[in-house]
Amino acid sequence: MTAVRRVIARAYPAAVVRGVGVASGVPEQPIGLEQTRAGACRRAHAALAALGADWGLGLEGGVHFDPTGTGWLCGVVAVATRGGASSWATGAWFPLPPAVAERVRRGEELGPVMDAVTGRSGIKAHEGAIGVLTRGLVTRTAGWEMAAACALAPFLRPDLYGGAVGDR
Repeated sequence: MTAVRRVIARAYPAAVVRGVGVASGVPEQPIGLEQTRAGACRRAHAALAALGADWGLGLEGGVHFDPTGTGWLCGVVAVATRGGASSWATGAWFPLPPAVAERVRRGEELGPVMDAVTGRSGIKAHEGAIGVLTRGLVTRTAGWEMAAACALAPFLRPDLYGGAVGDR
């Protein structure tokens, strides 16, 4: 929520940002870009409907396994508008430690796995895997800010996107 508030405040200073918890419609631990994207898009549309807002943004974190078996942390932010326009973008992608990726592949959720391997609790809600794995060089909030800003690009520069924003 902090990331969305920061980005929207810079892009649209007069906007009022309200948060709402909505279901993603995907598993607790999304696997693959498509499942992660679908969760973010569903959250954006559900937030839009739940708040009766003009815009809805949805965030979803997931793990993508490439053909070599490497597990990549990925996050998607989706934007949906009352008028039917939408867009989405990813944040930074980076490989997970092999032992962490293997546990996620076997069905565990990344947050509790990160808690277990670090001996700490609540990583998912605080610095996130990105903060732990980069030793704080990239914060969880900064990672989500980048994805949110990129998802807004077609709305910020309609002149360069042909004036039309669709399901990108």
